[in-house]
Amino acid sequence: MVQGVDIAVVGGGPSGLAAAEVLAASGRAVTVYERMPSLGRKFLMAGRGGLNLTHSEPLPAFLGRYHPAGSLDGPITAFPPASLREWCDGLGQTTFVGSSGRVFPESFKASPLLRGWLARLGERGVVIRPRHRLTEIAGEDLIFETPDGPKTVRPAATLLALGGASWPRLGSDGAWVPFLEALGVPVSPLRPANAGFACSWSAPFRERHAGTPLKRVALAFAGRTVRGEAIVTQAGLEGGAVYALSRELREAVLAKGEAQLVIDLRPDLDVEALANRLSGGRKGDSLSARLRKAAGLPPVAIGLLREAAGAALPTDPTALARLIKAAPLTLTGTMGLDRAISTAGGVVLDALDGNAMLKARPGLFLAGEMLDWEAPTGGYLLQGAISGGRAAAEGLLRWLGPDQGFKQKPTMPTASVGQDTPSPS
Repeated sequence: MVQGVDIAVVGGGPSGLAAAEVLAASGRAVTVYERMPSLGRKFLMAGRGGLNLTHSEPLPAFLGRYHPAGSLDGPITAFPPASLREWCDGLGQTTFVGSSGRVFPESFKASPLLRGWLARLGERGVVIRPRHRLTEIAGEDLIFETPDGPKTVRPAATLLALGGASWPRLGSDGAWVPFLEALGVPVSPLRPANAGFACSWSAPFRERHAGTPLKRVALAFAGRTVRGEAIVTQAGLEGGAVYALSRELREAVLAKGEAQLVIDLRPDLDVEALANRLSGGRKGDSLSARLRKAAGLPPVAIGLLREAAGAALPTDPTALARLIKAAPLTLTGTMGLDRAISTAGGVVLDALDGNAMLKARPGLFLAGEMLDWEAPTGGYLLQGAISGGRAAAEGLLRWLGPDQGFKQKPTMPTASVGQDTPSPS
């Protein structure tokens, strides 16, 4: 049996919820379909260490964080960081700007914001259908796999916000790629973004230092330098400074099989100052002691120097200082999508019209990480997802017009955070 629906939003992450909110505010009857038992699971995971909603830097610089250039200029200009903060305030979650310029809710948690968001959707009559996995798009019909068997829905318009393929256990597994390709939609391969990279550590270094952070370092690649932190893992290197260079590093690894990252272990000192310190060490100190006392390097940094040198460290103070300032590290691969924070690739942007509708499939709109854009961590991902979801919903409403589809009175609130929603703490 085919059920008629006004507007179907498929995907209960930030993009889908943002779209549903805009659509419901227009008076449309909206149903959100989600494959998981509850909504916003990846959103909650993002808030586990403190929910970074957006960033406070000036808008031109903010827009420059997205690739390809200009990919989200329209949606974010229409709903910029200031608007996102006002929206949070309206849900009872006041925000603040941290010392890094990043914006957080005062609670630092995602769950209160999600509860308020779902409550608002419920008040506006949005119907939530969990455990509905989209398996096929057949003409105007959406076919779902549900606990009660297959279900076919025929909406007046559909907005897909199915996410990428990172953290698949939370719901976004990229399973939509085959059935969109079957419709003739061009999709760039899904690849890890904001992910770590593999490095062939020696067994002693890996056993001693895996899980240890490299603090206050600077990483350089392809003419870009990023200051921050990285973390040594069993298989390689990850962390914020690595993620900031991940697109360039990933493309180099894909093209050449490897990429050489350069690490400055003391970015606050120049070579001359470091050499002077290393020259003045106490007589009889071992090289490790000189590096620890004179250069201020922790054991993990000293170990990394030995990995980078590939042999004995130079004893000449200037040569050693140069190595500290530019330790080369060969990265041999990317970590998998299951550990990536976000996804690169997806539906190519040229496949959409100005309303975020597929040119080849009228009535089918796309938003969020399904699309081929990427951004670094630091608030840009959530801002892009929410702004993009709202913009796609507005495009859908323009296309639908005031006389197409149907409207209905709001139903009783059905949106809720289920008991099996993972805790952000």
